[in-house]
Amino acid sequence: VEEADFLSIGSNDLIQYLFASDRGNPKLNKYYDTLSPIMLRLLRDIVQRCRAASVPLTLCGEMASDPLEAMALVGIGFDSISMAPASVGPVKSMILKLDQSHLARFMKPLLDTPVKSLRPQLQAYADGRKLLV
Repeated sequence: VEEADFLSIGSNDLIQYLFASDRGNPKLNKYYDTLSPIMLRLLRDIVQRCRAASVPLTLCGEMASDPLEAMALVGIGFDSISMAPASVGPVKSMILKLDQSHLARFMKPLLDTPVKSLRPQLQAYADGRKLLV
């Protein structure tokens, strides 16, 4: 088995493949949420495997550009995300206020819940800590 020098996840394509749904089609985009426990568990598992193999990992795409979704990415262990320039300010502001280890502990049990989305719980977490601009 060959080793990789790095891994980069394109969140837009991964979400579309995972949910077998065209994110650009308004009739289908209601069938998935980037903050579903399934999506976040998959991404967390990739983070853990890359760390174990000492392979640098980054994620790019619309998911990293949304401050709430970026918060979830940090909570599952991402330390490198790429986004549109216009999103850097709001995401950076959120990250500077965030206690990553507290968020990770908060998220851990949520990832095993049978809900469609963790968006309400993560939004409440962010609101309670005034993390989002």
